[in-house]
Amino acid sequence: MSKLHEEFHRARRFAVCLIALLMFAVSASRADNQKNKKNKDSSASDQPATPMPSLPDTDQIEHDIGEMLGAFQIGDIDTMHKHYSDNVTFVGGTYAPPIVGWQNYAALYERQKAAFQGMQLIRRNTLIVAHTDFAWATYQWEFDSSVNGRPYSLRGQTTLILNKVNGNWLIVHNHTSALYAEAAPSTAQQAAPSGAVAKP
Repeated sequence: MSKLHEEFHRARRFAVCLIALLMFAVSASRADNQKNKKNKDSSASDQPATPMPSLPDTDQIEHDIGEMLGAFQIGDIDTMHKHYSDNVTFVGGTYAPPIVGWQNYAALYERQKAAFQGMQLIRRNTLIVAHTDFAWATYQWEFDSSVNGRPYSLRGQTTLILNKVNGNWLIVHNHTSALYAEAAPSTAQQAAPSGAVAKP
């Protein structure tokens, strides 16, 4: 019996060792696979991702002004807002208090835009100066529309002050002055906003 007992213990130890070796082999294989996968992942992440080339600040501002003025002409208030700070200020060429805040400007824009049928705005002679997170831009503009079927034209100039926030240039101040109006009916003059539709 003792010999039988001894054989049983030997077989049992062999089985335990065999199971332990199999478990070790499986876990080592898994660890090796995970290590290889991790190495592949890390080698892929070690290589720098090719970033999208960003535009120089002045080019980005030029693009943003064009997009904002395009939205201004078609009445796309959401796209316009994308380029303005919520606490933006607007100053016109008349002796009137500034418009403070995007919501106040947007409400005035919507009211006064209704007086005009079709708007075309041409921008000329744009000058942009940018620093790290601060910039200004100035340009001349020509505005053509009609009010009650009569032509309405205005020319002027605008100076924008911009601040870079989270990589985006936002307009924080808009100073727009109209230089003169051509064939402006009295209703259009009354409807012409100080800093809104006729003052892009």
